[in-house]
Amino acid sequence: QVHLVESGGGLVQAGGSLRLSCAASGIIFSIADMGWYRQAPGRQRELVAVITRDGSTNYASSVQGRFIISRINAENTVYLQMNSLKPDDAAAYYCNARSGLYKYNYWGQGTQVTVSS
Repeated sequence: QVHLVESGGGLVQAGGSLRLSCAASGIIFSIADMGWYRQAPGRQRELVAVITRDGSTNYASSVQGRFIISRINAENTVYLQMNSLKPDDAAAYYCNARSGLYKYNYWGQGTQVTVSS
């Protein structure tokens, strides 16, 4: 059974930082492309950042230069370091694991990030 468990969300003032974690189980983590998505009320879920199985990263333009995605395969964990947070960053953040080779696409339950102005 696959589990993606996010943690690290919370309330932070604008300009502050948070680090999200996503612990994966039930998949071969090292071969998965891992991503963070977010969804604010009334808006579509959007990609925040992705890190492929070979370590390549890609970011939404709105977070480029402020957020850093990383992974530690030995810990089956992907992280999202979020700096210089803005009220527009407030959303539920979801971890995603996918593999084109093995045809899977899994989601975590989400962790809430609230940014006060």
